Amino acid sequence: MMESGPLTGPVPTDGSADGTHPRPAELSGVPAKPNPADGEIGGTFWRRFTFRRPLAALILQRLGLSVGLLFAVSLMISGGIEALPGDFATTYLGQSATPQAVENIRKDLGLDKPWTERYLSWLGGAVQGDFGTSWASKNSVGEQIGKRLGNSLFLAFFAALISVPLAVGLGMLAVQFRNRLPDKIINVVSLAAISLPEFFVGYLLIMFFAVKYGIATFPATVYDSMSFTERLSAIALPVATLVLVVLAHMMRMTRAAILNVMSSAYVETAELKGLSAFRIIAKHAAPNAVAPVINVIALNLAYLVVGVVVVEVVFVYPGMGQYMVDAVTVRDMPVVQACGLIFAAFYIFLNMAADILAIIANPRLRHPR
Repeated sequence: MMESGPLTGPVPTDGSADGTHPRPAELSGVPAKPNPADGEIGGTFWRRFTFRRPLAALILQRLGLSVGLLFAVSLMISGGIEALPGDFATTYLGQSATPQAVENIRKDLGLDKPWTERYLSWLGGAVQGDFGTSWASKNSVGEQIGKRLGNSLFLAFFAALISVPLAVGLGMLAVQFRNRLPDKIINVVSLAAISLPEFFVGYLLIMFFAVKYGIATFPATVYDSMSFTERLSAIALPVATLVLVVLAHMMRMTRAAILNVMSSAYVETAELKGLSAFRIIAKHAAPNAVAPVINVIALNLAYLVVGVVVVEVVFVYPGMGQYMVDAVTVRDMPVVQACGLIFAAFYIFLNMAADILAIIANPRLRHPR
């Protein structure tokens, strides 16, 4: 506190006016704040753990949020299917089915039970890896998904193998030739690619490379006895479609992230030293722009797994997307729930991994103010 003297102005009242040191907080009746440097952190266990292991605490927080979000998504999927008009019994038997036949199938499948009871029963099995039995085919949903998930991941892997290095390279090239002809061409082509939906891109590729020139395979059918090269030939058009869809977004975000770093002081210092533009971008700007680039790559990798639904339907590819669409058509609820949950799990946990990698790459994110 400060008090005003008659002539000398404000005078401190904490004992420092006469040359003495101010009294400690313990003697003045004010509780002292804990000093983290002393190693004595009060409060809950989580608060102490967060202080001592900030990175581990952030990872556990992200993991907990991801699991909670996955549970919420499973609830929304089940509730959304329940809200759809009609059910499997009426769809399976057709319009000419008798009410007694419909009632019998509903009872056999447990559709006469309350929705909450059916959901909890399905969730308990899903947590243990048991997704039940398909109502339409009477086969194990887990076994069918295991085969088709491998096909979808095979398709997404090769699309990512091509698109990620190409996007990063084109982004660096656009920065090196910023506001010049190569940069303008890359921007125009990327904007055009972003504007076109994936099904339209797929139909264009089919029309030119499969129908007109006959140099690509359509439909993109794969089976167990195919050789590796035959599989690559079969997925050429679906992979090209996915690459064109995700490449533009990743490239533009890479370019924006590197340009944001190029205005930093250490980049200007490197320029003053006479380093080449490519070396400045590759060794100084790109490593410091890795956090946003990782995020956008992870988002697009998640899309490569989740977004294959449309591409698989267009190319009649036997993957998870085609399996899910067929199940929705006949209201095969166990298949739809399992496919939706797996797609959501891939999307959520890839985003969580991107968040964790961005935190590791940028130490400032580990110690938020």
